[in-house]
Amino acid sequence: MSTFLKLLKNVVPLGLGLYLVYFSFENTAEEDRTQIISAITQADLKFVLLSLVFGALSHLSRAYRWNFLLKPLGYQPSFIIRALTVMISYFSNLGIPRSGEVLRATALATYANVPFQKGFGTIVTERIIDIILLLFFIGFGFLLNRDLLLEVIENPTFNAYTLFWIAATAVLFFVFIRKLKHSQKLWATKIVGFFNGLWAGMLSVRTMKNRWEFIAHTLFIWGMYLMMFWVVTFALPETSGLPLSAILPAFIAGGFAMSATNGGIGLYPLAVAAILQAFAVPYPQALAFGWVMWTGQTLMVIVFGSLSFLLLPILSKK
Repeated sequence: MSTFLKLLKNVVPLGLGLYLVYFSFENTAEEDRTQIISAITQADLKFVLLSLVFGALSHLSRAYRWNFLLKPLGYQPSFIIRALTVMISYFSNLGIPRSGEVLRATALATYANVPFQKGFGTIVTERIIDIILLLFFIGFGFLLNRDLLLEVIENPTFNAYTLFWIAATAVLFFVFIRKLKHSQKLWATKIVGFFNGLWAGMLSVRTMKNRWEFIAHTLFIWGMYLMMFWVVTFALPETSGLPLSAILPAFIAGGFAMSATNGGIGLYPLAVAAILQAFAVPYPQALAFGWVMWTGQTLMVIVFGSLSFLLLPILSKK
């Protein structure tokens, strides 16, 4: 049963994405399709290429910043190893959502001898920081356009009961781990050791010496995310010159779409187009912008991710 559920978790997002591609095509008038294709083919590629440069810089900065979390644990993998593992994690997420984090920690354990649980703990720390930055953007988006953003991120199923069960599960989990600490059984020792390593990885941010550099790289990463979205608006006449009050909600909507399906397939263009339409961008051009943005970034991940898979075993000399 667990295998079946894992299969569903991996197949359903991809199936949803492919369905949304089909849905978008079938529910678009022939005249609109012609306009969308025309807008995509006539997009100014120099802005798309500039967007890819910003995207690549964000990935390299993430790889560089990772060392600040690993160093307090006593590990300093080379920059090239860290960069390659970051790229294969993005590539992996295109096929199986959230698999990239596990693969990234596994690759680091294989090619840099960093224990999986400690490497994974640092990745969890990164994700927590990413959530904090995303919440900052959402908060700023509220200030610029509160009603519109509420429609995008509103989740009526998240209520007080949901929060209660999450809290209760967390408490029971910690009680369970504390009980295992007193057990002498081998399997219990392994579980406790795993979570101790995970916790150590997460707390490495407290003992780092380059805290301000870490913060600077974090701001740089998210600045590059926003820049790589913003510059593509100049690729189409209809989206050129959009105000920040339009760009930021569309950027946030695209971010949520990326996590809902495999790399945002199908959903990303629709989510971004829905926001841009609210700012008087015609639907064909709004959807074309979403496809141009998604296609450029996805191709970059596929190319560099594939190369990273090939180069990692060679450059690590293992």
